[in-house]
Amino acid sequence: MTNRTPSPDTVMRLINGYWATGILAASATHSLFTHLESGAGTAAELADRARISERGAQTLLDGLLAVGLVELSEGRYRNSAEASAYLVDDKPASLAGFARLKLTHMGSLADLAEVVRVGGPVANPVVEVANNPHWEGIVTAIAAQSLPAATIAAEVLGLAGAGEISVLDVGGGSGVYSGIWLEANPAARATQLDWAPINEIARRLLTERGVADRFTTVDGDFHHTDFGTDAFDVAVYSHIAHQEGPESNIEVFTRLRQALRPGGTLVVNDYIVDDDRGGPAFPLIFASEMLLKSKRGSTWRRRDYQEWLVKAGFTDISFHSAPPATLVIAR
Repeated sequence: MTNRTPSPDTVMRLINGYWATGILAASATHSLFTHLESGAGTAAELADRARISERGAQTLLDGLLAVGLVELSEGRYRNSAEASAYLVDDKPASLAGFARLKLTHMGSLADLAEVVRVGGPVANPVVEVANNPHWEGIVTAIAAQSLPAATIAAEVLGLAGAGEISVLDVGGGSGVYSGIWLEANPAARATQLDWAPINEIARRLLTERGVADRFTTVDGDFHHTDFGTDAFDVAVYSHIAHQEGPESNIEVFTRLRQALRPGGTLVVNDYIVDDDRGGPAFPLIFASEMLLKSKRGSTWRRRDYQEWLVKAGFTDISFHSAPPATLVIAR
């Protein structure tokens, strides 16, 4: 039996992985996926519709073909199923805005080696403050990430037929959970706790959905704002636990348990890794983002959430797949 010499292809692809981010972001910036969806199928056609150079259009098509986001047949290109679902502008689950946003974050990776050495951020970009103008871009860009999880949670909880329920969304951002759930249940009402500039964005987006009359906002920081007692039937804590340390998560879960009425439900959505940290792939990679940008955050294990929620007073805890995230339902 002969030993095959390993190929450098995978290593080379990973070393140059930033190319994929750049190609995807540039394609989203020029709405190539939208133009492909509407029938443009050659570099010349895309260049004409996007008002870019034909050479540039062909280069992007080559790159998109290499990373599997377009397909080529008889000289014409078309979106892959994933690109069609998640990169066409104005589709509900479109991540095109998020792709454009991530291009601006690439420079921070240059600090990763030093961040790994010291165990946390080496720069101090103050982003987690209420008056940062970046919220307008980031809140709307990341909203689509929660759309699948919010939809799955509504189905798991049977919210459409739940009648007159009251929802608390802590750090709700764009209000995507409230928007989807209020559309599904015309008798439900929702309250979002977040910073004032973010709540303003959420109110605008829920007005566009036609459900703002049943949506209330509370301006404040969830670390310090009282959630109330026996006030809500459902509470949401989505994509926040990864930026907090264990003690903070236990403290917030405990206050959320107090805010729920008897029989109430907490919905947690986040990038959660297996107990042995063997997967899934995306949450494992996302841990680097938390090392770069937070002092205590990480992608936490299932058993971490289980332990924290039990300490907070929950007894019935289940996990549900919502790729690339995981939903935790606690009662």
